[in-house]
Amino acid sequence: MSLFDRRKVLAGIGTATFIAASGARGAMASTATAGNKLVVVFLRGAMDGLHVFPAYADPDFVRERRGLATPGPGQAGGSLALDGFFGIDPLMPQLRDMYVSREMLLVHAIASPYRSRSHFDAQHLLENGTTAPYGADTGWLNRALVGLPSRGRDIGVSVTSSMPVMMQGPAMVTNWSPSALPQPNAELLDRLGSLYETDIPLREALANAKAANAAVLERAGTGFPSLLRAAASFLNSPTGPRVAFLELGGFDSHANQNAQLGALQRNLKAIDEGVAAFRKAMGAEWSRTAILFVTEFGRTVAMNGSNGTDHGTAGAAFLLGGAVNGGRVIADWPGLKPAQQLEGRDLKPTADLRALFKAVLRDHLGVPPERLEREIFPSSNMARPFDSLFRRT
Repeated sequence: MSLFDRRKVLAGIGTATFIAASGARGAMASTATAGNKLVVVFLRGAMDGLHVFPAYADPDFVRERRGLATPGPGQAGGSLALDGFFGIDPLMPQLRDMYVSREMLLVHAIASPYRSRSHFDAQHLLENGTTAPYGADTGWLNRALVGLPSRGRDIGVSVTSSMPVMMQGPAMVTNWSPSALPQPNAELLDRLGSLYETDIPLREALANAKAANAAVLERAGTGFPSLLRAAASFLNSPTGPRVAFLELGGFDSHANQNAQLGALQRNLKAIDEGVAAFRKAMGAEWSRTAILFVTEFGRTVAMNGSNGTDHGTAGAAFLLGGAVNGGRVIADWPGLKPAQQLEGRDLKPTADLRALFKAVLRDHLGVPPERLEREIFPSSNMARPFDSLFRRT
């Protein structure tokens, strides 16, 4: 398919008509999706979408990327083909297999409303769901969970050492991370149980902590694949949360981006291995699960003087899972010629991350559409949700 044809076919996807739903329809959607599970992974540091998902068939790709251009499929060190225009890094063969089995889709040339280049501000804006870095002190994911069916006390869990902005807010969520400290002995836990027996909040907190620790302790470690397995343990628990949040840092690749066994390469291997481990751990529940990978912004098209890339604008997001209607790339591709780049340096955004987030919340978690505009992503009317991202059940 020619580049013109791709744009023509895909032009309507990012601008699908927003269908307002009544409260009754929203309630039915929540019931139908009550068993669905979601994992959101924040790739902190600005992942280079043109590296991970190279547009190898763009005639300007090699020239504009110079020494950073990943070779096309079939060449030494080449990318693995996706749709004939885009590829995926060769360190991610298991994700490519999921794409082939229609369990993964890619959205390219996508960005949040943020247009400056501060990691901190960009991350805060993406997490709070507004158009300003300090537009809200709660996260869009937490706000989305309010009122949804829950299987236990906590509807969400953040597998992190501290609670991220995205998970802060009115919904009942918790956080967990593996500890390097020795495990407390059974006698101490028994004594605490006796001490808290008449204090209901403390008694429940201790019981929840013991249950969570027991569920994940055997398989949990500090590496990303282990953390994803821990998330699976939470989500698979009959009274566990429905939504999990994880993060992976180290994507700020200003220098030596292509270094063998460098930070970027280690992260891509960890994602590939982690998703495969999570898929196995989820078992039959994989069919009702989706994992969304996002980053705060992309990186420059051209290589800098340190064999790396600097802070950019548009990048890539990817969605995978047994519930995903995958095997395709969504991209209104802007081109890579200097005149087609944003400010002559960045991949130009043609899609809004909020359109992707809205589709995931509406169609996978059953969040009523009217809440998306009013409470979760204020001032986002122009970011119309994508359609058909999930399999029909």
